[in-house]
Amino acid sequence: MKCPYCGSGHAEGALACAACGRDIAVPATLIAERDDLLRKREELRDELRRARDQVDAIRLRRKSR
Repeated sequence: MKCPYCGSGHAEGALACAACGRDIAVPATLIAERDDLLRKREELRDELRRARDQVDAIRLRRKSR
């Protein structure tokens, strides 16, 4: 795993980064939460794209009448 602050590698389960000395135990949980939120954001973006496509299709059908 990489340090979220300086990017250097460290052993799994390390509490502090050997390179910069910053606490990395707490950010690991925050990183997992961030990853979950990013996944949810992408799902919402995909849903929004599909909804926009449906609205555009409806508009095109109305124009062609």
